[in-house]
Amino acid sequence: MQDLAFWLQQQPAANPIIGFLPLIFIVAIFYFLVFMPMQRQKKQQASMLAGLQAGNEVVTTGGIVGTVVSVAQDTLIVRVKPDNIKLQITRAAVASLVNQEKALEEKK
Repeated sequence: MQDLAFWLQQQPAANPIIGFLPLIFIVAIFYFLVFMPMQRQKKQQASMLAGLQAGNEVVTTGGIVGTVVSVAQDTLIVRVKPDNIKLQITRAAVASLVNQEKALEEKK
């Protein structure tokens, strides 16, 4: 028993970096599973908003479906059926393109 205690005392101290490796791996996995997809989605949303033009059919964050009539700097004029009512909305209120949603559903 004394030999075991003596042997354990003679072992060099473990490298402190090795103690942080599991934490580093957890952070890396979290980054690749959470942050990268969020950044990719933000880039896609920003490019979709930048590419809006008259004639696009859009869905707003409030659930309104309409067709873009005109595009200004930060606002859009959207025509909503059945009475062809025109609404002025901000560009940021657009959630997605309707044509894009249909194409994704057809792929599935």
